[in-house]
Amino acid sequence: MDGGALGLLKFLFPQIPSLLNTAAWHTLGMTKTSSKWGLREELTVQVLRQMMSGKGTKPSPIGKTQSVTLKDPGIKGKIWVAKATIKAPSPDDESLREAVFKAIDDMKDGEVQYTKPDLVDTQVEWTGFRPNAGKDEFLPNFSEEEKYRRMLAEPTRTSDTTILYFHGGAYYLCDPTTHRALCSRLAKETHGRVCSVRYRLAPQAAFPAQLLDAFMMYLSLLYPPPGSMHEAIPAKHIVLGGDSAGGNLDFALLQLLLQLHRTSKNPTVRFHGKTVDVPLPAGVTANSGWFDVARSMPSITTNAQYDYLPPPNHDDVLSRFPADDIWPAKPPRGDLFCDLSLLDHPLVSPLAAESWKGAPPLWFCTGQEMLTDEDCVVASRAASQGVTVQWEEYEAMPHCFGMLMPFLPTADRCMRSWGDFCRRCVEEPASLKTNGTYVHAKTGKEETLVVSKVTKITLEEAKRYMREAKERRLKGYEKEGKTMPKPAL
Repeated sequence: MDGGALGLLKFLFPQIPSLLNTAAWHTLGMTKTSSKWGLREELTVQVLRQMMSGKGTKPSPIGKTQSVTLKDPGIKGKIWVAKATIKAPSPDDESLREAVFKAIDDMKDGEVQYTKPDLVDTQVEWTGFRPNAGKDEFLPNFSEEEKYRRMLAEPTRTSDTTILYFHGGAYYLCDPTTHRALCSRLAKETHGRVCSVRYRLAPQAAFPAQLLDAFMMYLSLLYPPPGSMHEAIPAKHIVLGGDSAGGNLDFALLQLLLQLHRTSKNPTVRFHGKTVDVPLPAGVTANSGWFDVARSMPSITTNAQYDYLPPPNHDDVLSRFPADDIWPAKPPRGDLFCDLSLLDHPLVSPLAAESWKGAPPLWFCTGQEMLTDEDCVVASRAASQGVTVQWEEYEAMPHCFGMLMPFLPTADRCMRSWGDFCRRCVEEPASLKTNGTYVHAKTGKEETLVVSKVTKITLEEAKRYMREAKERRLKGYEKEGKTMPKPAL
């Protein structure tokens, strides 16, 4: 038994009495969710809740928790993975960085504080579907370049669709290695390929380091740096994708691109010594997108019975994590991801964005989860501003259910729809129309929704919720005797 399996067994063993009790009550139809879930879903969510809450266990430092999610399990099965390192532009080429910093400053509402990180070389995993491989068959011992070539040569890869993918994990957990199965599935559904990005994680790297990584990677697909395995990929073949925090990152990248287009008819930046255009991608997608880093919306409470995410804690800002060599940050920071002054900035929390006009087609998937309200506000606002939006809402489903509960028919439907949307953005853009669908949990019955009316919460109300949550966080920070430092720029 490997270390991962042993660790899981040690975690599950004390939970057995509680799981048995839940199974009994569910069978009798006495749990809050028994009318919506089967027993397998009930137990899966309970285990996830225990893991996320840490109840009954000693809290672990962030570094230790993070490291567990970064272990590479190896590559086997129906998947191609070709690893590559994308070179950053020269430090003398400041245009890309300055474009990001200018957008942050131009889009702010009040004073904000952030450091100005450098660009860094960034690793990616080019991922494809490998149909003829056995379930436990490892990748051949080829060079990364040969793996990439063979991935492109698969007869099933009939589409030019390229998904630039950003993994979830609350910005401080996970890695392309944790999302290989998902990326392989998307490659299968699109008949294309996925470029999964190992962006910098918090708390070691704070905003806007992740946005810089995302922008650099998008430009690198368009204009391959020297030594890249891939050839130039036109914007009309690129779809941005992400789950949870990855959905936050790709929608923040979209807002950055829209901001550049709002301030210039033909935006350009200097990239590896050349002046290059900055076009919009073919589409942008988010599965359970985390659009409100402040975690302020009503569904955080009202949908908790269907979700496993922990509730927000606005008072205990720093001490909820045992200290280690990466947390608390130096200088102190009130949030793992960013300075508290940025919680309601549109490039940190896309929920706060005023305008989505001019955006390419958007795809949203949400369960009946704690993040539903923020997804609803972004989708409805974009649709009301003339953006083509495909909205899918799944009754009683928790956060990222399509990845965590692949045994569900609704999860399979979600993944097929996601891949089909990405492919159509590239191959059949004229076929995309704004539409909304509500999928019932047990029957799979589908109802049509008007996307612009999926929520009654206005942007003004959402901003008020965020502002109030931000104020609570600031008070909690001050309660611990901290003062907000001014980081060196």
